Amino acid sequence: MARVMLIGSLAESLIGFRGRLLEDMAQMGHEVVACAPNGSTALRNDLLRLGVRFQGLPLNRTGLNPLQDLYSLWSLTRLFQRQRPDVVLSYTIKPIIYGSLGATLARVGTISSMITGRGSSFSTATPWQRLTCQLAKSLYRLGLRSNRVVFFQNPDDLRLFIDYGIVTTSNHPTLINGSGVDLDYYVPAPLPANASFLLIARLLRAKGICYYAEAARQLKSRYPQAKFYLVGGLEKSSRGVPVAEIDHWVSQGWIDYLGTIGDVRPAIAAASVYVLPSHYGEGIPRSILEAMAMGRPIVTTDTPGCRETVQPGKNGYLVPVHDPVQLAASMERFIHDPASVATMGNASRRLAEAKFDVREVNRSILQSLGLLHETTV
Repeated sequence: MARVMLIGSLAESLIGFRGRLLEDMAQMGHEVVACAPNGSTALRNDLLRLGVRFQGLPLNRTGLNPLQDLYSLWSLTRLFQRQRPDVVLSYTIKPIIYGSLGATLARVGTISSMITGRGSSFSTATPWQRLTCQLAKSLYRLGLRSNRVVFFQNPDDLRLFIDYGIVTTSNHPTLINGSGVDLDYYVPAPLPANASFLLIARLLRAKGICYYAEAARQLKSRYPQAKFYLVGGLEKSSRGVPVAEIDHWVSQGWIDYLGTIGDVRPAIAAASVYVLPSHYGEGIPRSILEAMAMGRPIVTTDTPGCRETVQPGKNGYLVPVHDPVQLAASMERFIHDPASVATMGNASRRLAEAKFDVREVNRSILQSLGLLHETTV
C-alpha cells in the first residue's frame, strides 16, 4: 500500500471535485492525505469519513508575491520530507508548480499533476497578460519536468502544453474525461413544467455570467414566465462580478440569484436547461457533467473543455464566446420546442454514462499512478 498526498489550492474542492477519487484510494488501503489551505472543521470531518486525513498548507491560490510563493515551496518541501509520500498528485496552477518542485526536492518517487483547465494563465490580450503567460509557461515547464504522469481533461489543453514544450513524452501526458460524475448521486430528475434555465459557477466574468444575464434580459421581455436561475459564490477579486451588478439583474426581474448552495441537485432539478457561456479555459466543467447526469440539455460555448460535453443538436448547442445574441437564440430554441428538452436531456444522460462515469475516470487515474487494485475498484 502507498502513501498518497493530494495537493489542491481550495479546500472545498477536495470533496467537491476529488472526493470520490480520495475515497477510492482510501478504500483500496492506501494512506491518503489531502492538502490545501484553510480547511474547515466540517471539511476535515467529511474527509475523515472517507478515510482521508487533512493537512493545511500556507498557499495563496492567487497573486504573484515571490516571497509568499517561495515560502509555500519551502513548506511543501518540508512537508514531503516529513511525510515521505510515495505518490504526490497536484492540481491547479500553484499546487502543480510548487507541489511538483517540492516533491522533486524531497525525492518523492512518483510525482504527478492534473491540468484542470488553463484558466486565465494563457490569456494574451494585454501586455500584462502576455507577461504573466510567459511566466506561467516557464513555471509550468520547470515544475512538470520531473512529473511521471500529467493528466489533461481535454485534448486542446494537452496539445497546447505539448506545442509550448511544457510537457514531453517523458511526462506521459494522459487524457482523461474530466473529473467524472457520480451517476448514482446525480440521477435524472423530472422536468419542470415551465421553461427555466440555470447557470452554476463562481461569479467570475470569465464564466460568462454577464452574457447569461444579458440573454436572460432579452428572453424575459418576450417570455415573462421563463425563469433564469444563477447559483454561485461571489468572487472578491477584480475578476468577479460586483454584487451591485447582480442586485441590479435581480431587481429588474431578469435573474433569480440563489447564492451558494451545498447540494446543487435541487437547483438542477428546478431547471429544464443548463447554460454555461464560459470563456475561462475550463478542463471539463463539473457543473455541466452534473446537469447532464440529471438529464438536462446543455447550452455552452465552443471552447476547450466545454465543447467536449455537447454533441450539437443531440444533447444541446454550442455557441460562440462573447455573444449573448447567439446564446439567447440557442436558449430560445428550447422555449419554442419544449419536447426537445426531454429528448436532448435523455441524450445528455446517455453521454454521461458512456463517457464521464467517475468510476471509469478514477480507474484510469489510479492505473496510471500504479495504485489500482482490480479487486477493490
